[in-house]
Amino acid sequence: MKAVFSHLLVGLLWLLHWLPLSALRGLGWVVGRLLYVLGRERRKVALINLRLCFPEKTEHEREVIARRHFVSFSQAVLDRTLGWWASQERLERLIRITGSEHLSDPDGKPLILLSPHFVGLDAGASRISMLVSGCSVYSNQKNPVFNKLLYDGRRRFCDALLLSRQDGMRKIIKAMKDGYVLYYLPDMDFGPKESIFVPFFGVPAATIPGVSRLARLTGAKVVACITRQVANGYEVEIMPAWDNFPGASVEADTEFVNRFIESQVLRMPEQYFWLHKRFKTRPPGEQRFYK
Repeated sequence: MKAVFSHLLVGLLWLLHWLPLSALRGLGWVVGRLLYVLGRERRKVALINLRLCFPEKTEHEREVIARRHFVSFSQAVLDRTLGWWASQERLERLIRITGSEHLSDPDGKPLILLSPHFVGLDAGASRISMLVSGCSVYSNQKNPVFNKLLYDGRRRFCDALLLSRQDGMRKIIKAMKDGYVLYYLPDMDFGPKESIFVPFFGVPAATIPGVSRLARLTGAKVVACITRQVANGYEVEIMPAWDNFPGASVEADTEFVNRFIESQVLRMPEQYFWLHKRFKTRPPGEQRFYK
């Protein structure tokens, strides 16, 4: 019965991709406003994160950002139906990309495409997959129907290599040396194992220093990729490779990554993924923020 329901839901999502973007965004606005009211736990997480990162703002200002985030996130979720089923021509019109020349290194070095958790990251990944073959870390979903949908969606436009987090760093390094561009999401709390505490908006945050370690092990260049959700689609910005990275230490590199993410969050705070418990893991002796 569960499988039947899952297939029916996928069928409904398939129907949505025929809608014009304006209709999808309107539906996403309604869903987002409802989720803000009904999703008490996630609303609470978002507001705690915003209080920690923006203590200088009023509670009303933080609530406005959170409300807009729920809408932006819901719109991005519905927009994913386009990435799964819309024609490549339509996606190329809706997802514009600048800086694509930075997707290859003139010296042939491996590339780490650093993409923080903004709501448009999946749209950006779909557009980039039309240009290069990439690899990324993939978490299997418990529901096999949705797992297949997500897995196939990520490999729709190229022979993407999807690795499990349990595969470890060795397979990632091999893929990079084989010419795959690593699409790397650097800003989630995966617990204390292999993480170090570095500031994020002034708050110690458990951060896996994978960007620095991979750059050191492979000689890779780090290229930031920021996808902005706009009224008529998405804008993907591929930035030039970072100079002098990696730097003096893994810790300094990881702080640099977090400072970069902060600078991008300030450009569009409502589009950053505030629903994740970014500060769940605390240094020894510190109280927990999410109760």
